[in-house]
Amino acid sequence: MSAARADEPEIDSFTRPYWAAAAEGRLLIRRCAVCGRAHHYPREFCPHCWSEDVTWEEASGRATLYTWSTVHRNDLPPFGDRTPYVAAVVDLAEGPRMMTELVGCEGGEPTAGMELEVSFREGKPVFRPRS
Repeated sequence: MSAARADEPEIDSFTRPYWAAAAEGRLLIRRCAVCGRAHHYPREFCPHCWSEDVTWEEASGRATLYTWSTVHRNDLPPFGDRTPYVAAVVDLAEGPRMMTELVGCEGGEPTAGMELEVSFREGKPVFRPRS
């Protein structure tokens, strides 16, 4: 029996559109029709005004780095095989903050405010420095 993978999402009927889009290389967010604000992670209601009038929207994929931490040890499969890796929080161009992984920074240290773009690894969004 293989060990459970901590990086596999629990897909349900509500989040299925998000993960299907990610598998196609598209990042979705939710936007409220009442207050106009976008949010991420996907919820069935607006966390700003509590309206249930929210819809899926394709994000631009642009972001800026807010903060990060280099992880040198993680015992959860498959993260132990990926160390060190950079766990990050990014500000999406549409407004929401998103937890993610920062990839492609082998040439230098990450810096707050650096411009990023979404990429996908095994159907999951990660971010890399914008080219």
